[in-house]
Amino acid sequence: MLFGAGAYLMWGLSTLYWPLVSAAGAAEVIAHRMVWSLLTVLAVLALRAHWRWIADLLRRPRRIAVLAGAAAVISLNWGLFVYTVNSGQTSQAALGYFINPLVSVLVGVVFFAERLRRAQVAAVLLGAAAVAVLSLAYGGVPWLSLGMAFSFATYGALKKIAGLDGVESLAAETLVLFLPAAGFIVFLQATGSGTFTGVSAWHTAALVGSGVVTALPLLAFGAAARRVPLSMLGLLQFIVPVMQFLFAWLVFGEEMSPSRWIGFAIVWTALVVFVTDMLRHNARGGGRRGAAERSAAPPETAADPRRP
Repeated sequence: MLFGAGAYLMWGLSTLYWPLVSAAGAAEVIAHRMVWSLLTVLAVLALRAHWRWIADLLRRPRRIAVLAGAAAVISLNWGLFVYTVNSGQTSQAALGYFINPLVSVLVGVVFFAERLRRAQVAAVLLGAAAVAVLSLAYGGVPWLSLGMAFSFATYGALKKIAGLDGVESLAAETLVLFLPAAGFIVFLQATGSGTFTGVSAWHTAALVGSGVVTALPLLAFGAAARRVPLSMLGLLQFIVPVMQFLFAWLVFGEEMSPSRWIGFAIVWTALVVFVTDMLRHNARGGGRRGAAERSAAPPETAADPRRP
């Protein structure tokens, strides 16, 4: 639980980190994030002496292609997030991650032929209504929110197909984009439009630190995912958009008109429906599994209280 909560708290707090590198454009920030994330993850892999998975990956070109797609999609997600925060639209970032679970449900239907329960259909329809209301509130469709939600949901689907753990997947994804990212940084510096060394020592350190900011919560999340039920992780993920919403409102002073409050209230209602249905479904599934295990167990095992 501490690993999971820590991961999401770090992801939430990273909203305050990216304004530190606002002198750089979103594309330059993402390039540095890719380069320094790879070096951070390689250091972790070296400490763990965990390299065998690379040989297995090289024998699977289809998995490499999937990871390349995941790398492209998560780069788009990171770019949209950094741009949204640094352009004073953090509430749109919060909205994107609030509706992400609902979009993930739709991705499951489209790509994995999953069937929706009635409560899930209701949650998705409420989410669509919220987007409509917020489109009026923002004076246009919240494309940044939708872009972040759909890109992250697609990234999750590709990660599901790839089947690697968090550290291995991040290493592969950043390795795929390392040369383009490093080349882009060199190009910017050579043409005088880069900010790596031309702003301040703090700015340079913040760009380098973007690798740790990216990798550290992912390591904590990987540790939690192996120990905590996915239903609990699903609840913990709402820590991030709640923090982003509060930062937008209380720290960055973004305008929250009544129509925006109505739109977010509809989103929160959709999430209450979604989470309640998820908990009920998991509880019923756990009860059925427990009953099946008890009926399949030998009588003396089921009756002996000293046995687990």
